[in-house]
Amino acid sequence: MKNYNIAIDGPAGAGKSTIAKNIAQKLQFIYVDTGAMYRAMALFMLRQAIVTEDAGAVSRACNSVNIIIEYIGGEQQVILNGENVTALIRTEQIGKLASAVAKHNAVRTKMVELQKNIAASSNVIMDGRDIGTIVLPDADLKVYLTASTKERALRRFKELDGKGIFCNVKEIEQDIINRDRQDMTRETSPLKQAEDAVLVDSSNMTIDEVIDKIISLFKEKYNGDLL
Repeated sequence: MKNYNIAIDGPAGAGKSTIAKNIAQKLQFIYVDTGAMYRAMALFMLRQAIVTEDAGAVSRACNSVNIIIEYIGGEQQVILNGENVTALIRTEQIGKLASAVAKHNAVRTKMVELQKNIAASSNVIMDGRDIGTIVLPDADLKVYLTASTKERALRRFKELDGKGIFCNVKEIEQDIINRDRQDMTRETSPLKQAEDAVLVDSSNMTIDEVIDKIISLFKEKYNGDLL
């Protein structure tokens, strides 16, 4: 029986994870949060005081890292070397560090292998920076999800403000611009839209509208086979 794969790529703050999780529930697919995996790797590097500019140290450290995704009570849990680090990897510090760690070939090679194995055995939806170009180049549907830097910064500001975390929207936007530049210009697996990916700009769309749009794109291709 064929396994179906949906790849969603896009810049930081575009809403990829939220959208992918909702689509996974509606289609009963497995959601693989690749960003969370890179964040877990970043947490490991931070704990080991490894300087991310030291390619040799980062490469060696990869041999000591095991990251898996588990679902407990229907919720995704990220396990780093046997420890559940789900609650520890969503800080701004880890987010910035994850982009720096992800530029290393050794890190991406390790992650891609794990992600490909998951996709080969299940119906999955993955989001990240290089899913449609590197991880799942033969995905049944590829989407490049984006939004203006201003809109992405505002969304992040509201999220942090709602948690009582003091922040500055202009600083958040500048951080997003810097992360975009880093992700798009790195030598290994840079962020870019796959040639056969559908561009979805969510700047003026609600979450539900984006979800419906992507599901509609999938149904147009596979309604008769799966849905």
